[in-house]
Amino acid sequence: MTKTKISMLAIDLAKGSFQVCAVGSNGAVLSNRAMSRTRLASLLAEQPVSVVAMEACATSHHWGRIAQAHGHEVRIVPAAYVKPFVKRQKNDRADAEAIAEAAMRPTMRFVAVKSAETQARAVAFRTHQCLVRQRTQLINALRGHLAEFGLVAPKGPASLKLLENALDDETTDLPDPVRKMGRVYLEQIANLTEVIERIAAELEAATKTDEELRRLCTIPGIGPVTAGAVAAFAPDLDTFDTGRNFAAWLGLVPRQRSTGGKTKLGSVSKMGQTDIRRLLIVGAMSVIRWVVRKGGSPNRWLAALVARKPKMVAAVALANKMARMIWAVTTKREDYRMA
Repeated sequence: MTKTKISMLAIDLAKGSFQVCAVGSNGAVLSNRAMSRTRLASLLAEQPVSVVAMEACATSHHWGRIAQAHGHEVRIVPAAYVKPFVKRQKNDRADAEAIAEAAMRPTMRFVAVKSAETQARAVAFRTHQCLVRQRTQLINALRGHLAEFGLVAPKGPASLKLLENALDDETTDLPDPVRKMGRVYLEQIANLTEVIERIAAELEAATKTDEELRRLCTIPGIGPVTAGAVAAFAPDLDTFDTGRNFAAWLGLVPRQRSTGGKTKLGSVSKMGQTDIRRLLIVGAMSVIRWVVRKGGSPNRWLAALVARKPKMVAAVALANKMARMIWAVTTKREDYRMA
């Protein structure tokens, strides 16, 4: 591969085989061939400083950090923006060319390369969420099994004590194998709960030592888990011009179907970061439940919103406002203050 003429390396990432498309300064494709992991690492080290383009995926930040360490300019293109440039048949060669074509567009938006520390936060957050899902799965399985024998309990971890008492009660008409398997479920649920609470405690402790996380937790409806998700998955908020742009990045703005000067807005786009968006809506719903239970709120905008809109519609609107609050407190380096 000729090093002196190459201005861009467009890489279609994979686990073991990587397709590398070398592009010249005039935009012409100089070569397009597959490489092993070892050969790609060597190429990035040997290649004179150039642009390295990749499609956003699970390993793009790792390779982006390697390329940056060798002085290259890294451009990570969102997958949705690469797809329109794929020509007819989809294969590795076509994908690599599409990545190069997309990365050369003057108005293209790129994903910032995340540091290893930021990705470590994401691992902690996703581990917590994964364990919560596993615990929910086990609780639902135990409820389903015992319901077949007439033992019905409400949803959620709070109902576990009822099921545990029923399994321990010798007068309950349950076969011994069911009691035995039920205790296996309870043991696994208890182990998961212990780990979940430990991770949650670590996230909460981080909010007391990390100024950015502590500041985010001053916003109503945002706790340690949501603050950790923002720190793990959101890019540098200073890159957004306004809080609305950040809300749009999260997918919390209406989907547009506008043409001919007529504006048509639909439901929220859901095109952005799923984890943060979901947690913001959950947090907004908890705030709305508190408002309904108390019969009002000092925040007149929120009180009027809850009075005239369905709860979920109000929750999405509040989540949008919370996203703008996150942008404001982060960029201004100030705690939240209710206007």
